[in-house]
This record gives sequence, structure tokens and C-alpha cells, in this order.
Amino acid sequence: MRFSNNNRMTRDEVLSRYFPQYHPVVANQSGLSGGSCIIEHHSHRVVLRCHHDPYAPEAHFLRHYHALKSLPESLAPRPHFYTRGWMAVGYFHGKVESRLPEADELAGLLYHLHQQPCFGWRVSMLPLLEQYWQSSDPARRTLRWLRVLKQLRKRREPRPLRLVPLHMDVHGDNIVHTASGLRLIDWEYAGDGDIALELAAVWVADESQHRQLVNAYAQKAHIEPETLWRQVCQWQPWVMMLKAGWFEYRWQQTGERQFIRLADETWRQLTMKG
Repeated sequence: MRFSNNNRMTRDEVLSRYFPQYHPVVANQSGLSGGSCIIEHHSHRVVLRCHHDPYAPEAHFLRHYHALKSLPESLAPRPHFYTRGWMAVGYFHGKVESRLPEADELAGLLYHLHQQPCFGWRVSMLPLLEQYWQSSDPARRTLRWLRVLKQLRKRREPRPLRLVPLHMDVHGDNIVHTASGLRLIDWEYAGDGDIALELAAVWVADESQHRQLVNAYAQKAHIEPETLWRQVCQWQPWVMMLKAGWFEYRWQQTGERQFIRLADETWRQLTMKG
């Protein structure tokens, strides 16, 4: 079963039916898209989230809700409500910065996440890469894209060093600096996978920052740093293709120029690495 604009309630309908005493807050909040917003009653705030992809299977959004239910508030917002296409979760009071925290602090946050019980579903990269290929603009499908996709299919995903719950969208705008420490928001891509896949997918500024993060994580996880870095490097082609494909997919969905610019930049990075 898929979402559609015909069978999902509008934000105003959700507010009227389930949150009649709340009103939307006009605020810039990272991690929110589409009709998602912060709502407030007196001094109590809640984040009302909708699935950014109206054509995604309902199960994808429901998994997001179940992931939040399984995680402690020291990591993620607590979910309070769910209906088709919408959920309400706790609001973290704090600061969102565009840059990543220092390597040791971020490594500690990720290590804390990776100590939690697995969610029960895997992050499977190849189906995602193939979905983005099939759902992209046909005019954007290049022979090089297809060739790399075939190479990764033949190579298969690296065997995990450690299988743990992953966030899979770690960047500065999805980290809230609260009085009690760092918290992660926007868990819609969460699933179980390799610790090195998570580290490969963090939106770092450059290789130096990446190495610092991997080394800090290796120390906390009692893993030999070079062993972990080699595993991260094995995942990097997969992650780069994932980012490029996602940008292409979102461009096809929305027509927003930012996505095509990001896709072009990612393809340039892939060409340089290749």
C-alpha cells in the first residue's frame, strides 16, 4: 500500500482532529520538510512530522516511528502519536548547527547509538541504489551510472564488522546540542547495518575530518583504527552512489534545482575518486 495525496490527511486536518489546542510555531527547524512543523500548546512543544515522500510504502514511515519507540531520549525524540502519513514526536530544546561536533563528541554519540538493540530490519544498499536508478529522470541515466551500479551489484556489500542500529543521515542539521548533550533527529533512514557504513555516510567536510572521526570512534569501540578505516573505505563507493541517486530521485520528484546541483556535485566527486 502506498501513500498518496488522496488518502493522507492534510496537516490542518491532523491538527483539527488530534491536536485542537495546539498551533503551529513559526520557527526555522532543521530536519523538517514538506508539511512537517513544530506545534505548541502553552509552553509544550511537539514536532508534527509527515513523510517527505508521498509515494513511499506506508511501512517505511511506520518503521521510522518504531525506531523512535525503541530508542532512549538520550539519543532520539520520543514518539507520541501516529496515523497514516503523520507522527508527533518530542521537541528538543537546543541549538542546531550546520557543522558537525568535534570528532570525540560525535564518536561518543554514534557509539552510544550503536550500543542499542538492533531495530529488526536491515539497511540494504543495493535495492536503494536500483530504486533510485529506476525512479530517476531517464534523461539523467548515464552509461557510467549503470556501469558503476553493475560493478557494485557484482562486488556485493562488505561483510559487517559489527551489526548495529544505524541513523544513516548524520550531518550538522540533524544534531541538536541540548543542555543534556547531543541528540539526533530525522530518523527516517534508520535500520540495522555495519558500524563502518554509518561512519562512511556521515556528511564530513573532508578526508581529514573523516579520519579524525573514525580514529575517535575506533578508540571508543576498541577497534584497530586502520582496520576500521579500511572498512569505511570499502563502503564509500556505495555511499557516494546512494547520495547521487537520492539527489536524482528527489530532483525527479520535486523539480527543485537544489537537488540537481547536489547530484551534479556528487557525480563530479565520484569522477575525481574514480
